[in-house]
Amino acid sequence: MAEGYIFDIKKFALHDGPGIRTTIFLKGCPLRCLWCHNPESQVLIPQNYHLTNGAITPIGKKRSVKQIVQEIEKDIIFYDESHGGITISGGEPLHQPEFLLELVRNIKELDLNIALDTTGYDPWDKIEPLLPYIDNFLYDLKFIDSFLHKVNTGVDNALILSNLQKLFNYKQNVNIRIPIIPSITDTKENLSQIRDFLVQLGQDPPINLLPYNELGIHKYEQLDWEYQLLQIKPPSEEEMKQIQSYFQEKFTQVAIGG
Repeated sequence: MAEGYIFDIKKFALHDGPGIRTTIFLKGCPLRCLWCHNPESQVLIPQNYHLTNGAITPIGKKRSVKQIVQEIEKDIIFYDESHGGITISGGEPLHQPEFLLELVRNIKELDLNIALDTTGYDPWDKIEPLLPYIDNFLYDLKFIDSFLHKVNTGVDNALILSNLQKLFNYKQNVNIRIPIIPSITDTKENLSQIRDFLVQLGQDPPINLLPYNELGIHKYEQLDWEYQLLQIKPPSEEEMKQIQSYFQEKFTQVAIGG
């Protein structure tokens, strides 16, 4: 069976799709979002992680599809009782396309719900083979403006917007996940552009507004990387509610977090 690089398997996850889930985090991502809270996911191969006691431990290891499926099988009773399942996240799972495809094929043989947390930044021919196996796409939407997207993530967003349109055309279940990063993605202009773009698609998808948090800052220190947004603080509850209300003017399912 195929092997791939992962950096974590989180059991009993409650915020990566419906019900109780196991989230599998794959390494490797073509984006370099300034606020990334999983920087250990960006590089495909294992990295050294500096612990607070001075020790060094590798982050990331190669696992086979068989090993991961065996891990999943231990908790099937919890998925059944909560209507949960498996979420595959990263990094960007599409960055390991052959491994990802074999993984979801094998998981689906267990008759489990599968969600894919993705940036959408990969050619459509990597996404289309997954459609029979993915029950829900958790799709990041950060900017509509291509220049701003490249400045803040390192890549253009034309492919991301095109793939989102295709997923809707193929009648896929898509949750839109919008990171709310103060002074970066939460500007009136950007939020207006995102809302208008979704309206133009003629869809009413579930929308999750994800408030910026500082939980990943220590990871940059342990990777010996510089974190560029130390001046940014999380949005207030009131600010998040205002953004929620703004999207609720056009869409029926808008949640903070999730």
